[in-house]
Amino acid sequence: MLLKKKNLLVELQNLKKKMNSESELISQVKKILSENEQERENIKSELSKKSSTNHNYFIFDELETKNIFHINEIKTLCVDYRLRFLSSHYFKGQIPEEAISKIRALEKIHQTQLQGFKIVAPSKLFKLENYDDPLLFAPIGNEYYYLIHKWGNDLHPLRKLAVKPFKNMGNFIVLLVFISLLLTALIPQNIFGKTTQGVMGLVTFLFVLKSVMGIALYYCFWQGKNFNEDIWLSKYYN
Repeated sequence: MLLKKKNLLVELQNLKKKMNSESELISQVKKILSENEQERENIKSELSKKSSTNHNYFIFDELETKNIFHINEIKTLCVDYRLRFLSSHYFKGQIPEEAISKIRALEKIHQTQLQGFKIVAPSKLFKLENYDDPLLFAPIGNEYYYLIHKWGNDLHPLRKLAVKPFKNMGNFIVLLVFISLLLTALIPQNIFGKTTQGVMGLVTFLFVLKSVMGIALYYCFWQGKNFNEDIWLSKYYN
């Protein structure tokens, strides 16, 4: 079998076509990556700026119902665990790239640009206007929100119990009464001599309760603390 002779001009032209094809492929990849990066930067910019939007256009057939929550459900979670539900532009933590990817994917599916992002997280993760487990939401409308991404560590299992006394005024008073009873029980009753112990016990309890309430109120005013039901939507530190 005779080997076919090579035409150098044809070979040169083939090489040129191949190199041009590879160059076009590289250019297309660079363009896609550039567009991807620009879209991600736009999303990050939207997350970091203030927005009054309370509605986004979604194709409801494409939404996962398990990720749709009403504002009352979010409020209950925030009040029970002493969390804030604030605009994403107050968030001082780093929003993970995975969350950015999920936002971008949602925007592609629903052919929209999402706005009005909100985050559920402890107060310490927000830049509050006064010199452990975030959830990222986008508003659907009619006080419903769509959960986009969750990151970070889970809350401590005892957090709900630990912050329960600060849920509202009633719970706080119950805590103060309990502390006062405990302190009263630690005071020896025989120090009052032969006086009726029941009467003196009541007097002692009322005195201790008054002292405990005074200290608690002073601390609350000094630190600017407030109850869970009052701060869950507050953008202020106090």
